[in-house]
Amino acid sequence: MTRSIKLVLAQLNPFVGDVEGNAELMAQACLRARDEVGADLILFPELMLTGYPPEDLLLRASLHDRCERALQQLSQQVRGIDVVLGLPWRENGQLFNAAVLLRDGERLGPYFKQRLPNYSVFDEKRYFSAGQQALVVEVAGVPMGITICEDIWGPEPAQKACDAGAQLILNINASPYHLGKGAERLSVLRQRVTETGLPIVYLNMVGGQDELVFDGHSLAVDASGELHLSAPPWQTGLYALELTVDAQGLRLHQGVMAPEQTDEASLYEALVTGVRDYVQKNGFHGVVLGLSGGIDSALTLCIAVDALGADAVEALMMPYHYTADISREDAKAQAELLGVKFDEISIAPMVESFMQALERPFAGLAKDATEENIQARCRGMILMAFSNKTGRMLLTTGNKSEMAVGYATLYGDMAGGFAPLKDVSKLWVYRLARYRNMRSPAIPERVLQRPPSAELAPDQMDQDSLPPYEILDVILERFVEQDASYAQIVAEGFDAATVERVISLVLRNEYKRRQAPPGVRVTRRNFGKDRRYPITSGYGRLLH
Repeated sequence: MTRSIKLVLAQLNPFVGDVEGNAELMAQACLRARDEVGADLILFPELMLTGYPPEDLLLRASLHDRCERALQQLSQQVRGIDVVLGLPWRENGQLFNAAVLLRDGERLGPYFKQRLPNYSVFDEKRYFSAGQQALVVEVAGVPMGITICEDIWGPEPAQKACDAGAQLILNINASPYHLGKGAERLSVLRQRVTETGLPIVYLNMVGGQDELVFDGHSLAVDASGELHLSAPPWQTGLYALELTVDAQGLRLHQGVMAPEQTDEASLYEALVTGVRDYVQKNGFHGVVLGLSGGIDSALTLCIAVDALGADAVEALMMPYHYTADISREDAKAQAELLGVKFDEISIAPMVESFMQALERPFAGLAKDATEENIQARCRGMILMAFSNKTGRMLLTTGNKSEMAVGYATLYGDMAGGFAPLKDVSKLWVYRLARYRNMRSPAIPERVLQRPPSAELAPDQMDQDSLPPYEILDVILERFVEQDASYAQIVAEGFDAATVERVISLVLRNEYKRRQAPPGVRVTRRNFGKDRRYPITSGYGRLLH
């Protein structure tokens, strides 16, 4: 006899800390899955009830009381469909990252996550105890093993589920994005399939939470490793998967198969998602940014408009004596192209007022970066005033290359609430700008062609102060993201003096980065949760 089972993967965007709102989101999804799809089972992501990562909210007893009330209410509301969801679970004085199955008012489980990640952006051992046992539950007569996120990245939890009689593994996730993560996940799933001989259903959440972004891109692979479902990345939705059980065993039918994204498309959508959720979940009315006529602010404006809509974005050009006419022209042209509110305010009176006030104490001292920084700080003052007055959050426009070497001004161009390009190197800025222009005209071509310049001094170019970005970005990737040493980088053929200078700049400017706003994490190691270096350190004194 052949039996058909329908699963629904609820690829949703929870709101950290909003337990009641997340529970209501789940209740609505359950009713749709039951009534519109006729599903037997619906899956929700890891820690769906609290959102992920809840961080030190987990230390508050009131959070767990709210979770228990929400779970009881959800059990009463939802009947006629099995529900697997993630939540924190208190038991015997310990806290677990757990999953539970709800069935017509009853609870099956809980299952406790066995592998607790404590690397990169993860610090789950700060909060949770590790589980030891598999949990296999029967859904429509089929034994299914429940696992949580990191459990699938090692062999033991899946093998335990297999040994306990599971014929299918359900893996619920809050797996943060970085470039190339999708291919890594699929490779890991196929490795577990090879070891256990079991198909795997992999559900991931969507959305932004502070620095982290979650791309969804839920998957299902059969017992041979063949992909049967690939949910659209960066989109919430309910995605159905049908299983058939007969004398030959369990088979997966074809579900949705989203087209594969290019690296540029994936990275761009990550930035848009991060900005949208940070602004909207924090209750801002929109954003404001300084539009300089350069490539970084041009790309930031595109991301903001695509994330929030043109009506929610305002751009200011703030010229000084060193601002080129083409910078003013290009900034205005882009604002008109994207339909955002635009204004131009000269900073000359403010800069000159500061310089007049400092004339006596600065007497006899040569001009240096101080005068340049005053310009940047005047711009920061104007932008923050606009932010305060309008309720629009200020987006900073600096990129990862600049932040790495300190090519930014504290309380100037570093002022703001969120930094979309904080984890995007300069070379990637150009790649993303060209990608965005391929979708529709958004950045004047002249902006892409001009050599980058801060325009804080006459005829100033970035290459006057920094190595060419083609060299700088590679050195930074080796040192910051791959932990390569000075000797290893030089051995790759880079000039020794250049490598030493770049590493010294990275280490010397940790104090600046510690005061920078958060930004979207899109690489394996960002300047934020990933990388926690001391500000005060003698490490850089002996690079050789």
